Amino acid sequence: MGKVGIIGVGQSAFVRGYPGSIRELAFEGFKEAMLDAQISTREIDASIICSAPEYDKQRSPAGVFAEYLGLTPQPTFYLESLCSSSSTGLKVAYSLIKSGLHDVVAVVGFQKMSEISSAESQERMGRGADIQWESPFGTMMPAYYAMYANAHMAKYGTTPDDLARIRVKAATYGQINDKAVYRKPVTFDMFSDPESPMSGPVASPLRVGDCCANADGSSCVLVAGEEKAKALSKKPVWILGIGAASATVNLAGRDLFTGLTVGQEAGEQAYKMAGVTPKDIDVAEVHDCFTIAELMAYENLGFAKPGEGKDLIGNKETYKEGSIPVNVDGGLLSKGHPIGATGGSQLRTIVLQLRGEAGEMQVTDPEIGLVHNIGGVGLYGNVTILGR
Repeated sequence: MGKVGIIGVGQSAFVRGYPGSIRELAFEGFKEAMLDAQISTREIDASIICSAPEYDKQRSPAGVFAEYLGLTPQPTFYLESLCSSSSTGLKVAYSLIKSGLHDVVAVVGFQKMSEISSAESQERMGRGADIQWESPFGTMMPAYYAMYANAHMAKYGTTPDDLARIRVKAATYGQINDKAVYRKPVTFDMFSDPESPMSGPVASPLRVGDCCANADGSSCVLVAGEEKAKALSKKPVWILGIGAASATVNLAGRDLFTGLTVGQEAGEQAYKMAGVTPKDIDVAEVHDCFTIAELMAYENLGFAKPGEGKDLIGNKETYKEGSIPVNVDGGLLSKGHPIGATGGSQLRTIVLQLRGEAGEMQVTDPEIGLVHNIGGVGLYGNVTILGR
């Protein structure tokens, strides 16, 4: 069926409290993608709406959005895989196009998390785990990732300072990303200053500075088959490889010392499909909901050997000028994490990088980029490799 390409990308600003409705929020990312692609809604023959349910009051938002965005009577689908929903949406769009069922598909991710309180949000995140055997005992996202951090520290001698360096990098680029919710500078010294919010304890060894923030936001990725992509776009970015995996929902069934294995498994699939290796990746977006998540991603994706991720950040190899730039848009730690929109935002960043349109965040002449998007505590994993 030929190649599949991305012909347009868009994202709203990620904010702490969006004043409008969820349909208005979704329109912001959609509008930017449509202006980017310079196409009309008549040329989109299917849409996929992606989010994690229960953060807003609208049931079955796909139909509501399709109407509001002018995408009826074309079919629309609702899809969720927690924090990796819009990356999963891209995989489904790719499959719909490859099958010949559709030519152009819009993948719209959104989340308006401010409609509920922080406590309610944490409770819903906890229910992303097993509601029979884990979440009734009070498990929440920071505690889960703290267990992974403690395991990494016990096995490899990683320190809280290593994690702090990841947040400092995130803030370096968050300051120049006008879509990011957190645009203030963060210095290494803040993590040892008891007066700084960055040093406040959350779940040992994770501190406030090690955790991303909830946010409201939307994203949109417009996907097309090769013939349509070449006809509609002067700069299509091609999907070279897609990998996806899942893991046991209960942590009792996992080895915490191996990191988030769904990222490793999905990465191996994507590398094989694209015919590339980790050394061929010029720029990457990885799922840094917590600083330890980015560190584990370095190792699970083959950018560093197990236990050596701390050296990669310590030597600034994941900065824009380094050997493997990672999250040079500030990542989730600076952009915020509107769950359903996150994967689409990551894809947007890599598309702009490969088109040479990333502005101050631009990496020098990248040809191949990677997106690593995790759902839940490593329950779902998606890795997408894109090329010029």
